[in-house]
Amino acid sequence: MRISLPLLSTAVGLGLTAAVLGTGPAATATAPQAPARAATVGYEPSAGTGEEALNNRAFFEAVIKSVAEKRAAAPTSTAAVTVYYSTTNAPSFRSQISRSTSIWNSSVANVRLQESSSGADFAYYEGNDSRGSYASTDGHGSGYIFLDYRQNQQYDSTRVTAHETGHVLGLPDHYSGPCSELMSGGGPGPSCTNAYPNANERSRVNQLWAYGFKAALDKALQKSSQR
Repeated sequence: MRISLPLLSTAVGLGLTAAVLGTGPAATATAPQAPARAATVGYEPSAGTGEEALNNRAFFEAVIKSVAEKRAAAPTSTAAVTVYYSTTNAPSFRSQISRSTSIWNSSVANVRLQESSSGADFAYYEGNDSRGSYASTDGHGSGYIFLDYRQNQQYDSTRVTAHETGHVLGLPDHYSGPCSELMSGGGPGPSCTNAYPNANERSRVNQLWAYGFKAALDKALQKSSQR
């Protein structure tokens, strides 16, 4: 599926490599394993490549396709599109996830994020990865967000989570942006704690979920009518 609206250019990520002492979640040997990664986008500036921009698009398209197929199977008159997520595999970050999804829900009108114990459109995972936190597709039409322990100790964890969730909603990284821009990710450094999207980011998400989702829904409806 191709979304007719062009996505913003750049990519996604915030990978830290230095170990730090802090109050973040402790790494454990029993942390759930994230699915195999087919395409990823991370949080650190050095990760910004053209390939990551394509990966960001793939992640967004996987999520929007999942939501559109559900809407096609069970039509609703609700204007806002609901995207369901799971925190089962990221229990240490459930409060940060809740705060970041609340921020997005209060910032945009055309899409809402809601936790679900089953049938989620994407999932959060936690663990250790030298590349830090990232958004990824698994190559089978599903997307997930991985939250790295060390990175979330050094950077503001709610900002990291809200930033990575921005990829679900269609936004790529823009590392050269200021702290007031959520998708600047780790670009402004660890002192930046802003977890709110700016006006341009809010407008872009509303646009994507008004027009991009309609295109995906039309395709899903056409597919269902041919069965």
